[in-house]
Amino acid sequence: MMQQLKQRGFTLIELLVVIAIIGILASVVLASLNNARDKGEDAAARQQLSSARAEAEISYDDSARSYINVCAATNLLYSDLTPPGACSDGIEGYTITAELNDGSFFCVDSSGQTATTSAATAAGDDGWAPGDECSSL
Repeated sequence: MMQQLKQRGFTLIELLVVIAIIGILASVVLASLNNARDKGEDAAARQQLSSARAEAEISYDDSARSYINVCAATNLLYSDLTPPGACSDGIEGYTITAELNDGSFFCVDSSGQTATTSAATAAGDDGWAPGDECSSL
């Protein structure tokens, strides 16, 4: 009597195919997560600049109707952006911009405008002048 041996388990080829499929699926998921992460960072930057605009109006009221100290007053709200936001302020207005992940810039200014622009204001408290509004950038 001969006893037949039953083969159990998977062949090496079957295991390699399963590992390859898992690798392909993992790379697709990671690519989707990176896109979602970028969109989340952009949304956070927009929200921070919207909060900075509200703080700027409070600073305007506290500073005898002048926007001169807006960048200093709102620094905590836009300074932790990656890359850091740029702010310019003056007696008549302010502009704060932050770079988004696609290379464009999100901008808020004293006229109440928000815009996505292709340029940023100069970094730091360089002095605001008419024409520095988001619509002009």
